[in-house]
Amino acid sequence: MPRRRLTTRVSLWLPPVVYMAVIFYLSSQSDPLPEVTARVWDKVLHAVEYAGLAALLGRALLGEGLRPLTAFGAAALLAAAYGATDEYHQLSVPLRNGDLQDWMVDVIGALLGALVSVMLRA
Repeated sequence: MPRRRLTTRVSLWLPPVVYMAVIFYLSSQSDPLPEVTARVWDKVLHAVEYAGLAALLGRALLGEGLRPLTAFGAAALLAAAYGATDEYHQLSVPLRNGDLQDWMVDVIGALLGALVSVMLRA
């Protein structure tokens, strides 16, 4: 693979991978960002968090040459799946719990973020 192509792929995929690592890190904390969570409804935080992830995934998938509709679906599905694994992960974190309602909001955020990424690129 030519160096330029590798650099391009890294620039496409590094942001969502780092973002996912940040989500995992925060989910590993019993009380992450208490100054934020005390003031902002957790459902809003979930929607924004997964909208951001899906937008980054959509950007990467579009950069790989996927058609907009395919990139939208794949980005939303990948972000929603990661949200499910995140909720499952929280079952093992003290003072945290996995919540179906949180995951549903993650899915809504993922759909919105994927849509925005495709609309901005189109």
